[in-house]
Amino acid sequence: MEALDLLLNRTSSPMLQGEAPSDEQLALMLKAAARAPDHGSLQPYRFIRVEGKGLNALGELFVEASLATEADLPEAQINKLRQMPRRAPLILVAVAVTQEHPKVPVSEQLITAGCAAHAVVQAAYAQGLGAMWRSGAMAFNPIVAKGLGLAAHEQIIGFIYLGQVVKAKPTPDVEPADLLTEWPARG
Repeated sequence: MEALDLLLNRTSSPMLQGEAPSDEQLALMLKAAARAPDHGSLQPYRFIRVEGKGLNALGELFVEASLATEADLPEAQINKLRQMPRRAPLILVAVAVTQEHPKVPVSEQLITAGCAAHAVVQAAYAQGLGAMWRSGAMAFNPIVAKGLGLAAHEQIIGFIYLGQVVKAKPTPDVEPADLLTEWPARG
């Protein structure tokens, strides 16, 4: 796949099924992640692989986290939470691993972690796989973070759902001029 084709045509795939990415495909995605811009070469990110029975456990963790803040959740909502991880055969939890650094602020490390996650999504598409980067309340829930074993200096930046495409989201056309301003403004 040509690089520009990848950059211009990749789309999110909210419905994924079938085989999870192979170990070889996953290794390529992680190699792509390692090419993210990384001031100071801190590698402020890591990924947690969740598949098989782990998807059920993640669903139960989502239920536990939600019940901690809303004890009387309707059964339909509990079932929805349980099923959320089942939207793909494999999930990579993208984790920012930040540290205090004299030249690289935490905000920049978070951006690097986001770039690494984006590279995973792009590399999945380049290999003919579907991917969907999801966040939502569970990505920011401290019970979920604890349940996944995150340290105090780590945070979830997203759940990357991976598998075979069932349905892709349409990608809106963008007018490049709408994304660009000039400074100083031309008079």
